[in-house]
Amino acid sequence: MLHNETLHYLDNAATTIVDEAVADAVRKAMVEHWANPSSLYGPGCESRRLLEKARAGVAKTLGAAPEEVFFTGCGSESNNIAILGAALARKSWGKRVVVSGYEHPSVAMPMERLRQLGFDVVTINPDESGHLDLDAFVNAVDKNTILVACMQVNNEIGTMVDVNRLAKRVKEKNPRTAVHVDGVQAWLRVPVKLDGIDSFTVSGHKIHAPKGVGALYLRRGYNIEPPYLGGGQEKGHGGGQEKGVRPGTENLPYAVGMAKAALIGYKNMAERTARMAQLNRRLREGLAAIPGIVFNSPEDAVAEVVNVSTMCIKSETMLHFLETKNVYVSSGSACSKGAASHTLAAMGLEPLRADTALRISLCGSNTEADVDALLAGLAEGMETLARIR
Repeated sequence: MLHNETLHYLDNAATTIVDEAVADAVRKAMVEHWANPSSLYGPGCESRRLLEKARAGVAKTLGAAPEEVFFTGCGSESNNIAILGAALARKSWGKRVVVSGYEHPSVAMPMERLRQLGFDVVTINPDESGHLDLDAFVNAVDKNTILVACMQVNNEIGTMVDVNRLAKRVKEKNPRTAVHVDGVQAWLRVPVKLDGIDSFTVSGHKIHAPKGVGALYLRRGYNIEPPYLGGGQEKGHGGGQEKGVRPGTENLPYAVGMAKAALIGYKNMAERTARMAQLNRRLREGLAAIPGIVFNSPEDAVAEVVNVSTMCIKSETMLHFLETKNVYVSSGSACSKGAASHTLAAMGLEPLRADTALRISLCGSNTEADVDALLAGLAEGMETLARIR
């Protein structure tokens, strides 16, 4: 990890700093295993063996079989493949899709595409506390529902959904309905169980691996119609790279790096969980002591993510002020590039909450000093910056 006591990076839900051991593994694979994993000669076979070892490593952390894990370019691509692929494969018998109202754009935008294609997309918004009403979600499922999608941990406020309970109830109502879970913010932060889940998305750069690699779990026997061509799908979904699920020469070095990071995180998960609880407690107590701060993340959110609003200073203004203190947080999803939080809007909160929101997100290498620097900077900003009301 980056060791710099003057830099207080608290935007780990956006991306994480690459672990030095992971970077070393990536470089080694890049230099020593340069051959195409699909090539049949010796060096290619060695690359294939290393790729399958990486696949097995990621699978272990998910409780999946290696043949159920497919490498992709990122979590967003995994979500697109899972959602569009499931819908295309089931359009002959149903048109309804049910999705939560605070999904990542890589889920929300494919849903909008399905709506444009004539699918009946039903959105279930969270309540004001950020929790999803499972009864309302399941009640929207009918005999024509081909797919439901829900993130396990929300990327902006950290609320959790019991996706296994949700999957069980959905399958009881309609066994044919596919269940997709965006697990990007959940993986190696909270326990992951794949019971009842047909597809599950993870991402490398959220766990101290490089950007540009992700993975998609597809339950054995589960059918999708991959939206991309060029990896052997023309000859049937069983051929080509990643068994036809995702075309293109596999990014072996980054797959190796992702597996390395995953296994490190898997080994250290209990220790990390305890550490996150301590830092979260210090952070929440400090934030509560600053007059005017309002919490958008409920108490039972994951320890890594705390979302608050100042209710008086625009997010961008506070972000840039904190940057002068070498403290780095965000106003919401990094993929939205500063746009107003769709999660807070879906919760029905007043616009001022979204306009003044800050997302603080921790990782295992953060320290008490990072938290204290944020609290000091935020308190100073609340006293000195221009207020919007």
